[in-house]
Amino acid sequence: MPRRLLPILLVLLATPAVAEGASDGELGDLNPDEMSLSHSLDQALRGKTSMTTCASGYLMTKSGQHDMARQVFSRCAEAGYTGAMTWMSYLEENGFGGPANPDAAADYDRRAAEAGDPVGMFNHGLDLLRGHGTVQDPAAGRALIDRAAGMGFADARRLQAADYDPEEVTPDADRWKYGPMF
Repeated sequence: MPRRLLPILLVLLATPAVAEGASDGELGDLNPDEMSLSHSLDQALRGKTSMTTCASGYLMTKSGQHDMARQVFSRCAEAGYTGAMTWMSYLEENGFGGPANPDAAADYDRRAAEAGDPVGMFNHGLDLLRGHGTVQDPAAGRALIDRAAGMGFADARRLQAADYDPEEVTPDADRWKYGPMF
């Protein structure tokens, strides 16, 4: 073998040993798990929120993985994604992944409404109409519902047409939640 090929051969033989000794953290993720819910959770926990990462919380919720969904949605809500705020409200209201907390649910609705989200306006308007999770203020509730209707939100228009009767937009099965406690 010619002497000038020997250094090249040594480099080629050493390359797999160098690659095997490196961890994913040093060279980046080799063959990352990009299309899984675990990857989305990992991204959110690293503070890398995106519309796609935040939307994965929906699949987590629908598949019963409420703890994961809470982690993703809470990070996304903190990053300003109003859809995540309304989903956090849903999780808090219904006690998915933790105890039911109507006060926290109404707070997420309020935040989404203040950020200009019509679903948040509608939901917080209902909170205010009922006094559920917040102090009852029917006038403020109707005003938020009117704003959501003005933005084209169909359920808000339906509620307006029913003279702001919440029974129009919520099923009878939920009546127990919104009635007087005593």
